[in-house]
Parts: sequence; structure tokens; C-alpha cells
Amino acid sequence: MKILFQNIKYKNLLSSGNAWTKVELDKNRTTLISGTNGSGKSTLLDAIVFALYGKAFRKVNKNQLINTINAKETLVEVNFKIGKNTFMIRRGIKPNVFEIWKNGELLNQDAASKDYQAYLEQNILNLNFKSFNQIVILGSATYVPFMELPTGTRRDIIEDLLDIQVFSTMNTLLKDRVSSNKDSINENSYQMDLTESKLESAKEHNKSIRAIKTEEVDKIKEKMSVHIDAIEKAKTIMKAQNATLDIILDDIEDKPEMKAKSEKAKSLRRDIESQIRSHKKEVSFYHDNDDCPTCKQGIEHSFKASIIVEKDEKIIELEEGLEKLAAKAKTYDDRLESISVLEDQMRDINLAIGDQRATIKVAKNALVSYKNELDKAEEEVQAVDASTIETHATNLKKFEVDQQELFNHKEILTVVSAMLKDGGIKTRIIRQYIPVMNKLINKYLGAFDLFVDFQLDENFNETIKSRFRDTFSYASFSEGEKLRISLSIMLAWRAVAKLRNSVATNLLLLDETLDGALDGVGIENLIDTLHNLNSDDNIFVISHRGDQFGDKFDHHLNFKKVKNFSEISS
Repeated sequence: MKILFQNIKYKNLLSSGNAWTKVELDKNRTTLISGTNGSGKSTLLDAIVFALYGKAFRKVNKNQLINTINAKETLVEVNFKIGKNTFMIRRGIKPNVFEIWKNGELLNQDAASKDYQAYLEQNILNLNFKSFNQIVILGSATYVPFMELPTGTRRDIIEDLLDIQVFSTMNTLLKDRVSSNKDSINENSYQMDLTESKLESAKEHNKSIRAIKTEEVDKIKEKMSVHIDAIEKAKTIMKAQNATLDIILDDIEDKPEMKAKSEKAKSLRRDIESQIRSHKKEVSFYHDNDDCPTCKQGIEHSFKASIIVEKDEKIIELEEGLEKLAAKAKTYDDRLESISVLEDQMRDINLAIGDQRATIKVAKNALVSYKNELDKAEEEVQAVDASTIETHATNLKKFEVDQQELFNHKEILTVVSAMLKDGGIKTRIIRQYIPVMNKLINKYLGAFDLFVDFQLDENFNETIKSRFRDTFSYASFSEGEKLRISLSIMLAWRAVAKLRNSVATNLLLLDETLDGALDGVGIENLIDTLHNLNSDDNIFVISHRGDQFGDKFDHHLNFKKVKNFSEISS
């Protein structure tokens, strides 16, 4: 969008004093600024450049802009419009002042001065100092013609002119992105290697711990095996002992019978012995007594003899029976005694079985304890750092996914980088405009009576041929011809800027152009060309030959020194 400069005022700047010097910038199409050397006519250039860029147009440092007499309160205010917005830039020295006003409101000044200046150039003017000097000002003091600029600077100016500097800005930002992407890839690779190392270490650690825990499990199993073997052995012994008990029990199952028979034999023995004693008593009675002790009558000898014989026979019979009974009783007692021995064996076996049962109980209790230890140890084997390994594995997977995304992004950045480099989009745009630029330059060269074929290539190297097709370089021309070439290029840039609606402005400042290498014809052609430029351009020509050209301009400002300070008389 076009910058329409309206007016500028300044004080205590170079030779200007404490009173404001004000110049209307949009009132007349052509204005001649004249004055003797040192009268302050070129101060306008320094005022505009200082207001917009914070530096002098000529080769002096900023503090040298301060009026040496007043030595303070240097201040410049420039007003301009861009579209519907009005701006006023106020800048000063001693004290330092830098203010940007938009539509009557002061813009935020929280940012550093450098950032505030960048905002002015990039977001408001869209025009940097180098491009401003090539499109707005052609001055004899510090002006460097386009053809004498380094190739890189030429390209920067054309990029500003075509409003494609944004691609350079994008390329700069892209370089940061590329650098950031590279750093991210390196950092991610480092994190991947680190995580992979941690994962392997965790696996080795787990393997070692698992081996230790497995060894503990094996030891517990060995201990359990000992107790299991003890239980099995005890059960085997108990089985054999129970089998022996069964045999013994089968062997002594006649004990009740033998005991009953023994008791019966003892009872019979007592009865028989009692009978024998009774019979022997009677025999003894009949041997010892001839009379009955009760009735006192005599006992017949035959009766006695028969009774004694009968009793003796009975005694013999009973004694024989007693002997037989004693033999049987001995058989019963012997059997009972053998049964008692077997019962003693059974008691010993039962005690041994009790011992085996105690052994089994102890072993089973130990197995329960070992089983708990075994379960715990096996759980520890399974659970050893599993979460740590899973965490590292998950992180590694994430880093691998991130790395793939970073490489995909890198490929995109590489493609975009190729597009944004000087040989990419910008070159394609420049190629489209090179023929237009060359046509305009040759048009203005013709207007200045310099009939050559001037061609710039996409790298802004010139090829200049005469009408006879002789090839020249820029350095081959005289100073007057170089000035015509510089003027033609400058006017061509302004025309292209208007076509592109990029860095167009109403202001054109020519400093002592009429006083230099141009001859009379060249001056006439220049003035005619200036009059034929766009009707909305405001052209200021600074010259100390105002008496010769004053009538050829719409307006005339004459600077003079009054009491060591510059003043304007129009």
C-alpha cells in the first residue's frame, strides 16, 4: 500500500535552530529546494531519514545531527498516511525520543527500541533503509547507485520492491525451524540411545535379579523336596508298620478266647483242688477215726475201707484230671504270654507310627511355610522390575514414533527450504518481472537521450549494448551517463513498486542531481521526465542553482542562513 507523506517539521537538527522548520510534502507536484552551500537545504533528507530510521542520511553519526549551538532538544516529526490510517513519527535526541502515533494514539512502547524500530519498518513502512535510499532518495552525499551495490544488496532491494522479502523472512524463520528440527532429531536420537541403554540395563538387571530369585526358588524347592521325601519315607514306614500291626492283630485275635479258657482252667483247678482236699480230708478222717464223732457209734472197717478206696480212687482221678488241666492251662498261659509279647511289639510299632506321624506333621508344616516362600519368590521372579522395563519400552516406542515424525517434518522442511532459497519461488517471481524492469529502464534511458539496450539478468548483472551492438559495462560510461542510468533505474523501480503496490510512495527526493554530471540537455530531459511522472508523485529537487531552474518547478523553497540558523523563504 502506498505511503503518502504529508509534512515534516524539525528543529535543532544540524543548522536548524530552536524554531520549527516545516515542509509540506504533498502540496505540490514538483518543488525546487535551493540555497547556497551550508544553508541547510539538504537537511530535509537527514530529517526524513532520521525520523524514519533513527540515523543520518549523510555519513555522520547520530549525535552529530544535534545543532552545535543549542546542543540539545533535537526533534523531528513526520506525518504520513497509509490507506485510511494516519501516522506520526516523533524522534529526538537529548532527550532521546521515539514515538509512533497511529490515528492519534501512541503505540505501545514496552518493547525495546530495536524492536520498536523493526515494527515500524516491517509492519508499517514495509521499507528498510537500503530500499528507501534506492526508491525515494537520489543524493550526491552518500547515495550509492544501484549498479555499484553488491549483488546481495541489489537482490534485497528488488525483493523489497517486489514485496517478496517475506520469502526471505520465511526462509530465515525456516532456518530456525530446520535448526530446531535438527536439534530435536539429535536430542531425540540421544534420548532413544539413552532409553535403549536403560532398557538393556533394566533387562540385564532383571535377568540377574531373576537368576538370583530363581536360585532362591530352586533352593526352596530342594528344601521342600527333602521334606516331601521324608513324608514319603514316613508313609512307607507307616504302611509297613500298619501291615505288621494287621498281621499281629490277626495273630492275637484268639486272645479273648485264650484268656477265657485260662480263667476257666484256673477256676476248674481251684474246684478240683478243693475236691481233692475234701476227699483227702475224708480219707484222713476214716484213717484216723474208728467212731463217728457225731453219734459216737463205731465205723465198720469194711465201710471205712470201701470209703477210703473210693475216695483214693476219686483223688487219683481228680489229680489225673488236675494234671491234664494244668497242661492245658499252661498251653493257655503260654499263648497269652506270646500274645503279650506281640502286644508289646504293637505298642512299640504304634509309638514308631506316632513318631512317623509327627515327622509327617513337621514336614507338612515346613512345606506350608516353604510353599508360601516359594509363591512369594516366584511372584518376585515374575514381577522383578517389569514396570521399569515396560516404561522404558513405552518411552522408546514413543521416541521412535517422534523420530519418524521429525524425519517426516525434516523432509517437508527440505522441500520448503528449496522453494524459499534464492533459486526457488523468489527467482521465479523475479524472472517474471525482469523483462518489465528492463523495458522501463530502457524507456527512461531513451527519455534521457541515452540510447542503449540495457538488460539485467535474474542475478542483476548488467549487459549494455549500443545501437551498433557494441557491448559495454556500467563502468565504461561517463559520470553523466552513469547518472542517467541511475535515474532511469530509480524511476523504473518506482514504476514497478506502483505496479506491485508494494513499496510505493508519493515522495521522490533528488539531491544536487541538477548540479552534477548532467549536461544541459540531460537536465532538460530530467525536468521534462519529472513532470511526466505520475500526477500523485511529489518530487523535491535540491540544488544550489535555483536562479536557473526556479521557473521550471511548481514550488520553490529557498534556504538561507540567518544568525547562524537555517530558515526557509518561499
